[in-house]
Amino acid sequence: WGFRTDAPSFLYPKFRKINTIREVVMNSLERQKKIFIISSLVIPMALLIGFVVVPAFDLIRMSFTNWDGYSKTYDYIGIGNYFDMLKNKDLWQSLRNNAVYFFGHLLFIPVELMFAVLLTSKLRASKFYKTMVFMPYIINGVAISYAFSYFFSPINGAFDEILTLFHLEPLIRNWLSDPKIVNFVLAGVSLWRFSGYHVILFMAALQSLPQDVQEAARVDGASAWQMFKYIQIPAIMLMVDFVLFDNIRGALQVFDIPYVMTSGGPGYASSTFTLYTIDTAFKYSNFGLASTMAVAIMIMIVVIYVVQNKIIHGVVLKGGKKG
Repeated sequence: WGFRTDAPSFLYPKFRKINTIREVVMNSLERQKKIFIISSLVIPMALLIGFVVVPAFDLIRMSFTNWDGYSKTYDYIGIGNYFDMLKNKDLWQSLRNNAVYFFGHLLFIPVELMFAVLLTSKLRASKFYKTMVFMPYIINGVAISYAFSYFFSPINGAFDEILTLFHLEPLIRNWLSDPKIVNFVLAGVSLWRFSGYHVILFMAALQSLPQDVQEAARVDGASAWQMFKYIQIPAIMLMVDFVLFDNIRGALQVFDIPYVMTSGGPGYASSTFTLYTIDTAFKYSNFGLASTMAVAIMIMIVVIYVVQNKIIHGVVLKGGKKG
């Protein structure tokens, strides 16, 4: 598009005109590109600021008040809510209940990984198994909770009937009212619902691995366990990192299953941090203290994620690269 030195002189004006048109078109395209990028970001940024950032700051502000949720006035009480929260034994009990969900899902991650490896292999009817594994996740959580409430019901409950069928009557318990086992039952329901989601995530990560690397390993005589340990696991550590974070976030925010199945009972035996926070706000009309709890759960999630990120990226991944 530049001037040709061997072109006749009478063609120079035409070349200048072509270059001018080209510059105008390129400038127009560049301007349209910038307008498109900016306009594409304006709406998401506005929604993020309006529905996440502003409410978060307002939540922090309310945590320093004694607002009851409906009065027009309230008083600033400093960090009094934070001291009340730390001294609340029922809240600590709820947080311990959250730990049951966390460790239950944490211990089940290797099983989810094995299912993912199995389903990504050449397994007959694998599409059917994938559908069955993922199905619980797409069903409404409230519906699942109601279904399992009837399943574990002491009155004609299906689970007790199954135990009776196999002559295991001594194992029958009050599954949803015994403080010693109720959290394990609820955590089992949570595992049934969310494990399929983690399996699908692991499958997506495994299917993204380069096939030539795995084929080379098979040619070199690597066993299935060696491929899993030395090739597949290191390659999907970022997905493992995400699943661990999702486990932490989900365990701290679990609400629908204990709310529908037990309402946090008996007493606070199956209450969770989020369930106790909502009860504090709407049942006891203490929105100031509930806001403090909400701020605390946000801080816990961020701190745990930062620590986990340091461990995964600073120790595990670097250690794998050095090895």
